[in-house]
Amino acid sequence: MSVGLSMAIISAAKLLLMLCALFVLSNALFRSPHGLVEFKALAIRFTPVAVLTTLTAFALSLLWTIAPEGDAWGSLAKYGKLIVIVLLVTLIRSRREALCALGWFVLAQLFLVGSSWALFLHLPVPWASSNMAIKEFAVFSSYLDQGIMGAVLAAVCWHLRGLVPGRFGKQIAIGVALLAISNVLFVLSGRSGHVVAIAMLSLAIMWRLPKRFRALVVLLPFALALVLFFSSDKVRDRLTTVKNEVQSYSAQQKSVTSSGIRLELWLKAVGIVFDHPLAGLGVGSWSTEYNRLEHAKDPAHMPIDGNGNPHQEYLQWGVQLGLPGIGLLLALFAAVFRDTLGMEPAVARATQSALAALMVACLFNSSLYDALIGDFFCVTLGLLLALGAYREAAVDTNLSDHRRTA
Repeated sequence: MSVGLSMAIISAAKLLLMLCALFVLSNALFRSPHGLVEFKALAIRFTPVAVLTTLTAFALSLLWTIAPEGDAWGSLAKYGKLIVIVLLVTLIRSRREALCALGWFVLAQLFLVGSSWALFLHLPVPWASSNMAIKEFAVFSSYLDQGIMGAVLAAVCWHLRGLVPGRFGKQIAIGVALLAISNVLFVLSGRSGHVVAIAMLSLAIMWRLPKRFRALVVLLPFALALVLFFSSDKVRDRLTTVKNEVQSYSAQQKSVTSSGIRLELWLKAVGIVFDHPLAGLGVGSWSTEYNRLEHAKDPAHMPIDGNGNPHQEYLQWGVQLGLPGIGLLLALFAAVFRDTLGMEPAVARATQSALAALMVACLFNSSLYDALIGDFFCVTLGLLLALGAYREAAVDTNLSDHRRTA
């Protein structure tokens, strides 16, 4: 539930999760040297291997990082949130537990969406702590984070609607999905959220189409963007702003707008990756190298804070680990996708949608590196992978029972 609430609650919840995992795993090993064998979901997953490989690569880069020690360890700790995926898959031990955990997750996200709608309707929301609460209707974080989270919530509820218990469970799930996606597209201003929402809608439509028409998914995002441009003031205003900001940057080469700053940072990051393609500059090195380059160009440059990022996850990994780092990030995504292939279709589509949302969000932000939104994605993927894993385990058990009976 914590990833639908404030950053302070998320931090406390991660600490409790770590302590719980240490207790459970150590207890299993204490009972038997082979105690970890009972964690079947962990043993059959590609994602845990990819996560541990990733963290090992970042840890090894401490040997050559140019970042100050505090920045390097701070950045490594930021990527440490990836271990949450492994811990959730480890600690969730049955399909029932996975569904229960996912239910609480959805309830917290629904609380977040409902609070945003309340702010939009000018109702009192005393727990809203964001400085964007009054004008941008974001509750605990920024409209950027909340828009992405709302789009993912809508996709999860839509694809898993058949798993909701009760006579009207399916209709309730569809209602939550509509409430969340409309909040993203018509209330919040985050451009990243709009793009992710379009991606989620495109995938949902594609999976409803007959297979011979699924190639149309290439055109769907553009068609949906066109429809939303004329139907949503928020989408139209933000798309127009992006167009104007990019044109302004192209004409003046001044990074004074949100899009202009991103373009400037991306160009810098691309240059760093090309200068250090084999191993990068080490974990946490972005701020140090950016400040060095800017100071060489302008001695009066005011240094940016440590543990910064170029607002693009792929380039962030490239700066720190070189081209192999970008490959490692893609391999992590591929591992998650590979783990979805044996799942039941509804769970697979929900997990693949969350993964696609992360991949799209990483094009415009450092969505794994950043706090809160990175925690959200790790928890979402962990819960969905656990649900898919124990569905497979249940199927295997049933097959074994049938064989013994025969």
